[in-house]
Amino acid sequence: MESIQATKQRFGIIGNDPKLNRAVEKAIQVAPTDISVLVTGESGVGKESIPKIIHSLSHRKHGKYIAVNCGAIPEGTIDSELFGHEKGSFTGATAARSGYFEVADGGTIFLDEVGELPLPTQVRLLRVLENGEFLKVGSSAAQKTDVRIVAATNVKMADAIQKGKFREDLYYRLSTVEINLPPLRERRDDIHLLFRKFAADFAQKYKMPTIRLTDQATDLLLKYRWSGNIRQLRNVAEQISVLEQNREISYDTLKHYLPDMGSNLPAVVNSKKAESDFSSEREILYKVLFDMKRDVNDLKKLTLELMKTGNAAKVKEEQSSLINKIYSEESDAEEELASIIEEENNDDDADVEVFSIPENASDSRKDKYEYAEDIEEEENLSLQQKELELIKKSLEKYNGKRKDAADELGISERTLYRKIKQYDL
Repeated sequence: MESIQATKQRFGIIGNDPKLNRAVEKAIQVAPTDISVLVTGESGVGKESIPKIIHSLSHRKHGKYIAVNCGAIPEGTIDSELFGHEKGSFTGATAARSGYFEVADGGTIFLDEVGELPLPTQVRLLRVLENGEFLKVGSSAAQKTDVRIVAATNVKMADAIQKGKFREDLYYRLSTVEINLPPLRERRDDIHLLFRKFAADFAQKYKMPTIRLTDQATDLLLKYRWSGNIRQLRNVAEQISVLEQNREISYDTLKHYLPDMGSNLPAVVNSKKAESDFSSEREILYKVLFDMKRDVNDLKKLTLELMKTGNAAKVKEEQSSLINKIYSEESDAEEELASIIEEENNDDDADVEVFSIPENASDSRKDKYEYAEDIEEEENLSLQQKELELIKKSLEKYNGKRKDAADELGISERTLYRKIKQYDL
């Protein structure tokens, strides 16, 4: 069996991180077998190196090796690309075509970004993994293929399965062995080694002296998060190699090539400031609506009892707790309730008739209805007086500043402005 160090040197893998070494070791161990392998890791960590190792160290090394980027092929043509098609099977199919699984018979197929496969294609791929059979598009005759499948993805497969974007049975077929490559930020000791390798390569490529980092610049290089991993590090090394006249790179120079540094630092967010006024008012409105619905249901219940029995004393005795709750308890949000209701009812002259007194009602029942209307009118007047008094006090307290007064009252500045006009303050 080939050693880890020899394999890394052969395939240009740089670094001595234990997680990286373990990934290479697993690739060496599974290479002689035909089991499926799933390579996982963030974008840019170098997942494409693992299937090359597996193919080169397997008994299929003399067969074809085909790498397919599943995310780059349109959904409408991916079945044809992978499995082929018959002549006339769809518009534009002027001739029969062999797919990758037919061409790579006896070799290895690397399915990169396998998490992007559409669900119908996943079903076809599952059949290949289970019995080595596939159907060309437009054909009913099954064909056999002997292909080793190595897949890779940067998608969190558990989330994709839960959302119904990836088949669970296909995941378990692909991940007989799972090899995970660590992100660059977890390989701190390898970052400077990789940068120096890239700098040397670009110096040779562009025929110019190799760039070097100062100590401070090296510290910055190691502390940076590298969300794009090795691909991002390589791009930065190439940019600096080409653009900088001075070959000694300082902290400030390197920082210029890392424009998103601020996004890699933790930040404290004030949740109160982040919450919009609209969201706050919407929550209050929801609460008011629920309270109104509950109160209306309670009033309906009392009114129906009164209309059915006509006995006010009996209703009062049986529903005493409900009556006390409606008429005795004073709501803490009384002013806010009134302001929101007033805001929604712009037509102040409209009269809302809850119910009318029946023509044939007895005198005692008419008295009860009139008594209920008097209570409602008195409560409305009391509510308006309290609202007016609170608005005056708030405006006096803040010397007429509407914004501060509105915050004190717990209403929007627009609502307060309308109230000022309504009460002619």
